[in-house]
Amino acid sequence: MSVNSTRMNPVRTVSPEVNTMTTHNDDDMPAEIDFSGAKRGQFYKAGAQLNLPVYLDQRVQSTLAALASAKGVDFSALINDLLKKDIELIEMAR
Repeated sequence: MSVNSTRMNPVRTVSPEVNTMTTHNDDDMPAEIDFSGAKRGQFYKAGAQLNLPVYLDQRVQSTLAALASAKGVDFSALINDLLKKDIELIEMAR
């Protein structure tokens, strides 16, 4: 079974050798990238925590870095403390 390929409508074919359906479209991986020996979930860690990067304005970052240095505390610890205090204020205002 085959349907004409367009960018929005992928071609679906049934492989007679394996009798499985595969999807092909213009955004498929290049042929030289081979995942045949890959293991699904090899790097999955249950319960892993994702730490998102946060980008501060240069002036804000410089000011907070100087404050953290003057207090002798870790930059991330200072930012977390400030954000926790802001969250408390927001919750008290509700």
